Amino acid sequence: MTTTQLPASSDQKRALWLSTVAFTICFAVWTLFSIIGLTIKTELGLSEFEYGVLVATPVLTGSLTRLFLGVWTERYGARLVFSIQMILAGLATLALTQADSYATFLLAALGVGLAGGSFIIGVAYVAQWFPPSQQGTALGIFGMGNVGAAVTKFFAPFVLVAVGWKGVAEVWAAAIILMGIIFYIFAKDEPGLAARRAKGVRAPTLAEQFAPLKKIQVWRFSLYYFFVFGGFVALALWLPHYLEDVYKVDIRVAGTGAAVFSLSASLFRAYGGVLSDRFGARTVMYWCLGFSLVLLFMLSYPPTDYVIHGNYGPIAFSTAMGLGPFIITIFALGFFMSLGKAAVFKHIPVYYPEHVGAVGGLVGMIGGLGGFILPIAFGALLEVTGIWTSCFVLLFLIVAVSMAWMHMSIRMMERKAQGTALDRLPSFPELAEVHDPERTRMPVVIEDWRPEDPVFWREKGRRIARRNLWISIPALILAFAVWMVWSVVIARLPAIGFDFTQDQLFWLAALPALSGATLRIFYSFMVPIFGGRLWTTISTASLLVPAMGIGYAVQNPDTPYLIFSVLALLCGFGGGNFASSMANISFFFPRAEKGNALALNAGLGNLGVSLMQFVVPLVITFAVFGAVGGAPQALTGGGEIWMQNAGFIWVPFIAISTFAAWFGMNDIADAKASFSEQAVIFTRKHNWIMCLLYVGTFGSFIGYSAGFPLLSRIAFPDVNALQFAFLGPLIGALSRAGTGWLADRVGGGRVTFWVFAGMIVSVLGVIQGLNSGSFALFFAAFMVLFFFTGVGNSSTFQMIPAIMRKEVLRLSPNATPEARSRQGERESAAIIAFTSAIGGYGGFFIPKAYGSSIALTGSPVGALWAFLAFYILCLSVTWLVYTRRGGVLYDVERGTAPAAAPAT
Repeated sequence: MTTTQLPASSDQKRALWLSTVAFTICFAVWTLFSIIGLTIKTELGLSEFEYGVLVATPVLTGSLTRLFLGVWTERYGARLVFSIQMILAGLATLALTQADSYATFLLAALGVGLAGGSFIIGVAYVAQWFPPSQQGTALGIFGMGNVGAAVTKFFAPFVLVAVGWKGVAEVWAAAIILMGIIFYIFAKDEPGLAARRAKGVRAPTLAEQFAPLKKIQVWRFSLYYFFVFGGFVALALWLPHYLEDVYKVDIRVAGTGAAVFSLSASLFRAYGGVLSDRFGARTVMYWCLGFSLVLLFMLSYPPTDYVIHGNYGPIAFSTAMGLGPFIITIFALGFFMSLGKAAVFKHIPVYYPEHVGAVGGLVGMIGGLGGFILPIAFGALLEVTGIWTSCFVLLFLIVAVSMAWMHMSIRMMERKAQGTALDRLPSFPELAEVHDPERTRMPVVIEDWRPEDPVFWREKGRRIARRNLWISIPALILAFAVWMVWSVVIARLPAIGFDFTQDQLFWLAALPALSGATLRIFYSFMVPIFGGRLWTTISTASLLVPAMGIGYAVQNPDTPYLIFSVLALLCGFGGGNFASSMANISFFFPRAEKGNALALNAGLGNLGVSLMQFVVPLVITFAVFGAVGGAPQALTGGGEIWMQNAGFIWVPFIAISTFAAWFGMNDIADAKASFSEQAVIFTRKHNWIMCLLYVGTFGSFIGYSAGFPLLSRIAFPDVNALQFAFLGPLIGALSRAGTGWLADRVGGGRVTFWVFAGMIVSVLGVIQGLNSGSFALFFAAFMVLFFFTGVGNSSTFQMIPAIMRKEVLRLSPNATPEARSRQGERESAAIIAFTSAIGGYGGFFIPKAYGSSIALTGSPVGALWAFLAFYILCLSVTWLVYTRRGGVLYDVERGTAPAAAPAT
């Protein structure tokens, strides 16, 4: 609230009910295509995908405009913005009747979507008329306007039968235009706007309005709303189609059934506001997500036939949800989604009272985008799987992630506030009587961490740091194994009946690197936010998804290419782990040992690539898991293999490593930092320079690892290079792990310079081997190239802390040594993680460069010449910026730098 005196009760009621009626009509117009779209689909002969895009297009406009409409409402007032928005949406709905092609229908649908932007205008308007203790109830009543979807579902089918779909559009257009005029005449300006105008205070700037959007909490609210509102809109659009095809009912019955869901997901929103005011929005969100998880599991289960081989013969039965139980279940789902919608928007005016428009606009936009994205995803899942209930499976996964994120955030908040007290509690309530906190307390957060203190390091620090390192290394080995497993799997797919083109195979080799590198950008900042222990546990456990998915997908030659593409992207979970792992380990060790510790973690972790390329060709030759693992696949040339073992073999080790991370690792309190605190690295020029150099070293290592098996098979088809493929990554990993001491002793900059010189010579050897057809020269030059990439991986990471110690001293000369040390360590960890993210893209571009070069020239040599030019650029940058006389690291690496050590 921006005013201290409450408005009159009559004014509050006028604002609330005018807004609610207007929102109801807007929502009815916004969901118009859920009914008339079916008729338009038949008239135009649209495919399922085209139909999905058509009904989702208004949702896209309504979602994207919410952010801007929220900002404009804060600046110009709801009375003006709401009225204009309704009139424009009505005119677009009238224009719909003049459309005569799919393109013109899409264009008109974009205008109709303006009606969906009304929500945030009403939220910003209503919130200003009520005190915080009543805002949940008021916004819940306003949110009942979602019932407009039910109005359309219930009445539009009957109007459609009577006067056709154009008649429906004309009636709905007239209603919203009339409401726009009524709102402008009878609504009053909100108290905050009126007070601001009376005092002559300027409207808030865009920077002020968008400032709260930096908080991760706002994005968490957005994910909740993606489900409770986006899922509601998506199901409101999808259910008529679902009911028609699954239960074979006509449009009127389908519309009525969908209206039941829309009613429950709308009318009870007011009750959700009352409950949020009474019990708290957090509690209501737990109810919403918990019950939705159960209901979506029930809806996700497809009709299934079972045959149990019993003692007295087979016992057959089937499960299927009839129309009646389905309607009851979606009614219950809608009820809890309506509670969640109210709970999300109870948070916003309480936490951000001065920025309801901007924050609510973002949350509403993300939620609305759910209504656009999800129907398209529903259609795509149906086409790929052929299972109608797949739409509910997707919603189930979204709810599971939302609930996990919410619960973890709450637990982190509790631990931050009461960490010491929580550590003193017994493991189970039954142990309370015998619990001795002084003897059994096992804190996982280390409050006092001073690795630069020789006494602390010798007596306590080294032991803890090494334990965390040796738990981190196996987890990282498994991450790299899962990340790069496609490099072996794709080489064998054609032999077991998969009819993929050569370009498709190169794409499968490149996609894990693309997703892994992208995930690294996000993983870079996760350790200071969540803590190394928790994040290592989560990120390691996530590897189970692609590992098990691969095991099942390769057993059926009819598995669509899309499924393989998704699994390839999911393998990127393993690539993302590297960024968070390196950032975590960097916090544990002192400067003198940091280079070697990072080299061991990364180098031995990189062994996962060679380990995978050595193990997988062996384990696919016999039934490691017996009948449990599935039947073998027949080879086109005769014989059989168990390709599923390429994924299944890692599952037990991932489970063990996850367990070890949770129970054996620690968090460092000083390492905690928000995203905004870490984001300062984006203003550091050396962050971007080191990204370039790390693309040259690690990008080359991971790219060559991914592409070498397939490149060898194409260039030398008569040689079984697969049996030697593991040697390159092995050499690169061992050289990284074994040369950390070299960069610590002579300087990372100087080592990096000579690394690029060696890589240039090695690439020339590879090119000569390809041109001459000599596999021996090709292979030997590649092994030398792998060696230099490993050394460069270690030396570039050693450079970063040295650079940032000097930079922080230059940027903050008046800060205390302790503050500079803390800032330097934090920025070094963030830059190490971020450069690893950018470097990971080499794993995508190198295999794709091979494929493009072969497609354009018939040979991969063109790609290698491009790599050679890039290494020359990296060598030049290293010399100019870091190692020449006057370079950043020249005096540091020659022992002439002043005071760098004690100051940082």
